[in-house]
Amino acid sequence: MKVKICPEAFNPWQEIQDYQANLTEGSPKFGATSIFIGTMRDYNEGVTVQSMALDYYPGMTEKQLEKILTDAGEYWQIIDAYIVHRVGEIQPDETIVLVAVWTSHRGDAFDANRAIMEALKSTAPFWKKEVLTTGQTRWVEKNTDGYQKM
Repeated sequence: MKVKICPEAFNPWQEIQDYQANLTEGSPKFGATSIFIGTMRDYNEGVTVQSMALDYYPGMTEKQLEKILTDAGEYWQIIDAYIVHRVGEIQPDETIVLVAVWTSHRGDAFDANRAIMEALKSTAPFWKKEVLTTGQTRWVEKNTDGYQKM
């Protein structure tokens, strides 16, 4: 299991391809891969967002992400998992996070991926400062629950 912090834009599909190539050396034992890719929206809380600065606590953030993976591995039958998280200046439509989970069966893959992402959003030490189209800036005080409200 691996965690990677990226200060620059990354291609999530290339990250998966490269990581999985190393995973399949020898005999592949996984039958399911679940992938979550999060991108920056151009709006938040009803306001248009121009960009975002995503900051983190080096060392502590990686340790927390590794703990999230370890905890998931104790609950689900995970063969491997990979988190790539962006930091720095981010523009709308750029990838912020990639969570990939490899398991023998789809149930563990889906459930573990969702749990990892929810734990990341609620416990990993990242700080987001949005730049609005008005030029104002604001700190994001809380993450969304992951569901669109009607």
